[in-house]
Amino acid sequence: MKFPLSLAAVLPACVLALSACSSVAPATGTASAATAQDVRQLGEIVDLRSGQRVTAEQLLARLAAAPRVIVGEQHDQLSHHQIEQWLLQQLQGQRPQGSVLLEMLNPDQQAKVDKVKPWLQTDPIVRPEHVAELLAWQPSWKWAQYGDLVMTVMRAPYPVWSANLDRSEIKQMFIDQPAVQGKHSNLANDGKVHDKLKDIIRVMHDNQIDAPRLAAMLSVQQQRDRRMAERLLAAPAPAVLIAGAYHAHKDLGVPLHVQDLTGGPAPLVLVLAPQGATVLAPQADFVWYTPVAAPAIASVK
Repeated sequence: MKFPLSLAAVLPACVLALSACSSVAPATGTASAATAQDVRQLGEIVDLRSGQRVTAEQLLARLAAAPRVIVGEQHDQLSHHQIEQWLLQQLQGQRPQGSVLLEMLNPDQQAKVDKVKPWLQTDPIVRPEHVAELLAWQPSWKWAQYGDLVMTVMRAPYPVWSANLDRSEIKQMFIDQPAVQGKHSNLANDGKVHDKLKDIIRVMHDNQIDAPRLAAMLSVQQQRDRRMAERLLAAPAPAVLIAGAYHAHKDLGVPLHVQDLTGGPAPLVLVLAPQGATVLAPQADFVWYTPVAAPAIASVK
């Protein structure tokens, strides 16, 4: 069924509908790199399969042994990006990193990434904001939040891949509403995956969303998850995908699509969540609880 949609009004909402953001205001300055000691002191880490607390070093050992890892974040939490930056730096020290994928990059930015990355690896003196311009970094992903993380992966020796859909693809999906095909993401669980996603979308829109737009947003969300799964499987291993927490959840997002595409197990999932949030074993393998409004961490010069 096709229906008219005001894309200018609903597209931004769809793109960020399941971003797992809170009301915490973004940082006003460029994110500072965290020291290893500072990051290890942020919150607590729980192995959801055993229910036991683990250290940052124990978590690293588990992540380093996995061919594919998904890290689910809350986009407006600066501490989550600092943890991601630290994890990638530490993982590269334990074994060569195959690739890193970012939800924040669209396919139409990939050529820019591939052009800028070799230049940055020569360690030029450049303002991070200029790199953002060269990458056509999207303003909806606050550079003050992501700048240090992006500079870290762009200067690293491994490839950086886009993991999202282009806006043109999203616009067409709003109209066509294609359904994903797969036992885990669509046909199984008596529609529970769709029901859960619809509930989340409704909450994100204060229950002020009509049925046609809800159906369109559900379709786009699952197509984004499918794209992320395809890219993660195609990327050089060991691969790390950084995305919003709902994309990372094993009972809702990318892991289900990986299982659909491979018939094998889901990737290892680490969810970063503010203290007080509820993350359960069916949703992730590990959760790292962080202070809701972590203070800025001094950079290391």
